[in-house]
Amino acid sequence: MKLIFAIVNGDDSHRVSKSLTAAGFFATRLASTGGFLSSGNTTFLICTESEKVQSAVDIIKEKSSHRKQMIQSAPESGSATFPVEVSVGGATIFVTDVERFEKV
Repeated sequence: MKLIFAIVNGDDSHRVSKSLTAAGFFATRLASTGGFLSSGNTTFLICTESEKVQSAVDIIKEKSSHRKQMIQSAPESGSATFPVEVSVGGATIFVTDVERFEKV
């Protein structure tokens, strides 16, 4: 058994959740916040058989799109802020071994 931690942008989380469910995966969703932009994320916890990991990862990749977003730069010692284009979206995925799994 494997445990997949997938940190997904909040804008993509509904598509990811819907697609994982349609493919037969069960996921626990946790609200989380990114450190760089302090934006809303969803962290999915998915426990599955080892041979199904790639299928889940493929779904997450497909439904978590990268896109550009304009943000205001951080002010530096009295200087003005200005718009900066950053890349948002996508997913950060961790896969770990599970020693024991019970659903009670």
